[in-house]
Amino acid sequence: MVKNRLLIFFITAIFQTTIATAALAHFQAILPSDNILTQDEDRNVTLSLLFIHPFEQQLMDMKKPATFGVVARGQNADLLSTLSEFSTAEGFKAWKTSYEVRRPGDYIFYVEPAPYWEPAEGKYIIHYAKTVVNAFGMEEGWDVPVGLRAEIVPLTRPYGLWEGNVFQGQVLLEGVPLSGALVEIEYYNEGLKRQTPAPPFVTQVIRADERGVFTYGLPWDGWWGFAALADAPETETMKSPSGEDAPVELGAVIWVHAEKVNKGCI
Repeated sequence: MVKNRLLIFFITAIFQTTIATAALAHFQAILPSDNILTQDEDRNVTLSLLFIHPFEQQLMDMKKPATFGVVARGQNADLLSTLSEFSTAEGFKAWKTSYEVRRPGDYIFYVEPAPYWEPAEGKYIIHYAKTVVNAFGMEEGWDVPVGLRAEIVPLTRPYGLWEGNVFQGQVLLEGVPLSGALVEIEYYNEGLKRQTPAPPFVTQVIRADERGVFTYGLPWDGWWGFAALADAPETETMKSPSGEDAPVELGAVIWVHAEKVNKGCI
């Protein structure tokens, strides 16, 4: 009887762990060392590319991206060759680069990762992610679409945000507003400094309106990721590791930073 109870306990624990792991939200992260540069600061921005469950700080291996670049002052520059691979403290593969900002304006850094096979969900994941860095006071270009297959165009300026501010964006799929888009939101919980009373608090979930527009208030300072999800139509072009047709989840991701109010500025 005791053995049976122990067996049931371990099976239940494994099942619950599997469910919890499968429920974690995937986010392609693209995080700059600074998202606002002033004239007296270092002009070099370090960008880290990670595939992660942001709140839990659980990483996954990230293959070399398919594309990586920056849009600034109407020009699109390919930065893929500048990426270098590195291993995180946990031993996972990630990517980074350093970019020298030479002129004022808004710099939209973006990445299209290689497809990631998620066995727990039986599908590939491709999250097109971006973030905006403002340089030297010229606020021009932050609301220009990059032209990614799946993209969140900010309607709120995506920098100079305080904790408690509201962020608003519009979800585009193939350049068209995605009506009723499902948007997942997670906090980049560096150092695991934040705790939640229950699992549903980890990933916030909202629906965009008929124009693909969503709104969310940022409760804490730090980095916040927004991921709008949609199914791709071309399952016949992607094969699972076992050789079967596989669904593809497209994600439009944007990262914004909220500043702490009591930092001495106000």
